[in-house]
Amino acid sequence: MDLDPLLLSRFQFAFVVSFHAIFPVFTIGLASYIAVLEGLAYKTHNPVWMKLSNFWTKVFAVVFGMGVVSGIVMSFQFGTNWSNFAQASANFLGPILSYEVITAFFLEAAFLGVLLFGRDKVPPGVHLASAIMVATGTFISSFWILAANSWMQTPAGVEFRDGMFHVMSWSDAIFNPSFPYRFMHMALASFLTGSFVVAGVSAWYLLRGREIEANRKALSMCLWLLLFIAPAQAYVGDVHGLNTLEHQPMKVAAMEGHWETSGDVPLLLFAIPDQENQANHFEIGIPNVASLILTHDWHGEVKGLNEIPPEEQPPVAIVFWSFRVMVGLGMLMILFAVTGLVLRAGDRFWNTRWFLQGLRVMSIAPFLAVLSGWFVTETGRAPWLVYGVLSQAEAITPSLTGGMALFTLIGYIIVYALVFTAGVYYLMRVLYVGLEDPHHEDIDESDRPARPLSAAHVPFEIEHDSATVGGTHPTSQGGH
Repeated sequence: MDLDPLLLSRFQFAFVVSFHAIFPVFTIGLASYIAVLEGLAYKTHNPVWMKLSNFWTKVFAVVFGMGVVSGIVMSFQFGTNWSNFAQASANFLGPILSYEVITAFFLEAAFLGVLLFGRDKVPPGVHLASAIMVATGTFISSFWILAANSWMQTPAGVEFRDGMFHVMSWSDAIFNPSFPYRFMHMALASFLTGSFVVAGVSAWYLLRGREIEANRKALSMCLWLLLFIAPAQAYVGDVHGLNTLEHQPMKVAAMEGHWETSGDVPLLLFAIPDQENQANHFEIGIPNVASLILTHDWHGEVKGLNEIPPEEQPPVAIVFWSFRVMVGLGMLMILFAVTGLVLRAGDRFWNTRWFLQGLRVMSIAPFLAVLSGWFVTETGRAPWLVYGVLSQAEAITPSLTGGMALFTLIGYIIVYALVFTAGVYYLMRVLYVGLEDPHHEDIDESDRPARPLSAAHVPFEIEHDSATVGGTHPTSQGGH
């Protein structure tokens, strides 16, 4: 059986990017949350804020390390699997990726050391500044990475001649037509991810009756933030979609499962796209709503996939369903944010068991939504690597064989599985210890009530180890 190096290289890059993407989208939002906690601790001198900051800084450090390890090989792949692309885009992507390392990664790495180990070694103001610098560094990093990726989606400010991209305007290339929308969309996704993870972990601790005051405060903060950014993300997603319709209409056609150029386009809730026959099966839709959303006209015309040859169309089924997963999860996030507001009446948001259990499950929803969004973005661009200019087939390394691509793909899967297993193991240890200091026995008992929450909402959790009754773990008494 002949192995297709192009297909395997696409699988490999998709795997590496998907694995890596879940880490920065979390650390960007979490870094800002830690900076806020440090600011509150500095201003109020309330030990609860410092306790929360110390705990989430440990989580940040583990996830940041996993992100660094998983991201290193991505730039290597440009040379090993996509050398034609690396050479063609070197005039633009080379400086951009260098700027990301110099202005962002060094900043994060330097101040993360102060944030992790400088609590009692530097003045409080310096420690707060280090948290702000780490948060700033994460946003600078996302700025350069999204500028590079957005340029591949909507190339601008360059001329393509003699097989090379020549930069004619750096400002046009960096601030290309899709960059502002994609950067804002990703920034809000990071805040959503950080908020839902913190809310989910806080909900888990509240269900177990651990650190009630601190986790109640953390959950309250996250729910207020989600109430604003979840609807804001829906709005930004809409304007981002309109920008995509302007510059990448075939991607939008694939998202909507729309084959024939026409007006009165329905919003498909369910369909089975059949790319071979250029049609859908078992359609369930709402008449005219897609036209209204995309053109702001009830009868607006939307271009269909039949505008281009089948070989130039993206994989429609992947784009179609990934888009629906992303939107569905986004609607669910808004629902939880609104539910949190409703449950504030009577102060029920922190002791309503079904809501807390739901937040635990929802802590993984932003990661799935981000991955689905990236599948839409990257798969929807196919068969182009630089949209409309350089195809994937033209960008691959000429000497690459299917066997070589398969070997490295298997190698990355094994290495990343080890990295992920080790990272999750250490994260679980951090979460198991919680906000309590495992090296001190004189923990404030006011933060550990005799009963978790209230008997009406959360029953006792009795485990085999008697030390865990009432929500207390062996680690809180110096054990491991």
